[in-house]
Amino acid sequence: MIIVTGAAGQLGGDVCRLLKEKGIPHKGIDKADVDITSESAVKDYFGSTAFDVLIHCAAYTAVDKAEQEKELCYAVNAKGTENLARLCRDKKAAIIYISTDYVFPGEGEAPYGTDDEKAPLSVYGKSKYEGEKAVISLCEKYFIVRTSWVFGEENRNFIATMLRLSQTRSEVNVIYDQVGSPTYSADLAVLLTEMAQTEKYGVYHATNEGFCSWYELAKKVFDYKKIPVKVNPVTSEQYITPAERPKNSRLSKSSLTDAGFSLLPRWEDAVERYLDKKSE
Repeated sequence: MIIVTGAAGQLGGDVCRLLKEKGIPHKGIDKADVDITSESAVKDYFGSTAFDVLIHCAAYTAVDKAEQEKELCYAVNAKGTENLARLCRDKKAAIIYISTDYVFPGEGEAPYGTDDEKAPLSVYGKSKYEGEKAVISLCEKYFIVRTSWVFGEENRNFIATMLRLSQTRSEVNVIYDQVGSPTYSADLAVLLTEMAQTEKYGVYHATNEGFCSWYELAKKVFDYKKIPVKVNPVTSEQYITPAERPKNSRLSKSSLTDAGFSLLPRWEDAVERYLDKKSE
């Protein structure tokens, strides 16, 4: 039995759909089912329920809003993860914790390895790193999977925002000096489902292959959809946000290949499949 948190979100929803397709016993839960920030609520909800793996997709992901809602962000991403990690330890189950490129400082141009120094720039990044530390300290059987720039069916992602803006604007300003990898939640779900059926525990980086800037991603979206919107490249300094973002979000996938897991498809291919699906 596999438990999936954040089942109503982009990634959790795709994981649940895939598990259902494969006929793998699972249960998807979301915040309407249980308040993961409460240790007693988590204990009461799961009670005597037995499960083998918990895929923890639930998270506070409003990066800019987190700067003002620090307590809530930490309650979900740090305390909530700690509560679930303790549950998995007590149930002798494995946990797959979805983390982020935001745990790194974003310096230089080299892809970050899994063991490179962590120095989060934002409240969101710091809260996710606290979640990582809780998992490592409490669990023996764990996967930490850092990903970046996730997009999926739920329309709260960069690509969906670009498409929405294109309906009312003839040009948009997009940052070109932040570089990373877009990640299609449907592709990541395949890897997570595969991981859940192994005991190859450890820390991994998982995104679609290849790197681009937000500017290049926007250009790809409009070019592929043949939408006549002009994309103006701007710097991070020209586009100030409440939360500071890492300029280098490149992640090394060596731990994935070393463990024998398949790499995700190229980001360009993933974006095209996502856009095709949205057009159906």
